[in-house]
Amino acid sequence: QLQLVDSGGGLVQPGGSLRLSCAGSGVTLKYYAIAWFRQAPGKVREGVSVIRRSGEDTSYADSVKGRFTISRDNAKNTVYLQMNSLKSEDTAVYYCAADVLDTGSYHESRYDYWGQGTQVTVSS
Repeated sequence: QLQLVDSGGGLVQPGGSLRLSCAGSGVTLKYYAIAWFRQAPGKVREGVSVIRRSGEDTSYADSVKGRFTISRDNAKNTVYLQMNSLKSEDTAVYYCAADVLDTGSYHESRYDYWGQGTQVTVSS
């Protein structure tokens, strides 16, 4: 079965850090652009960051620029989202997704596979 497995969420205080992981199961991630999306309670899902196949082309939502870093480790078939200086407004369920066309887009319809989501809660 082809799937993405995202993990690493949890409860953290404001200003703290978390690292999310997106692992491929039956899916070789190096052939895909990988994006992280998030959905906060009562809000629509939004794109947070994307990394293209090359690993060198990345983009970030304005709300997370300078605080989040996306990276990929092809040997481990995993993509990471390092989140620093977390704020309460970062609280959401985070999902990774894979795009075989490598568009770098945040349009959800572009994505072929999705993780199940991991909860991130930033609270004191």
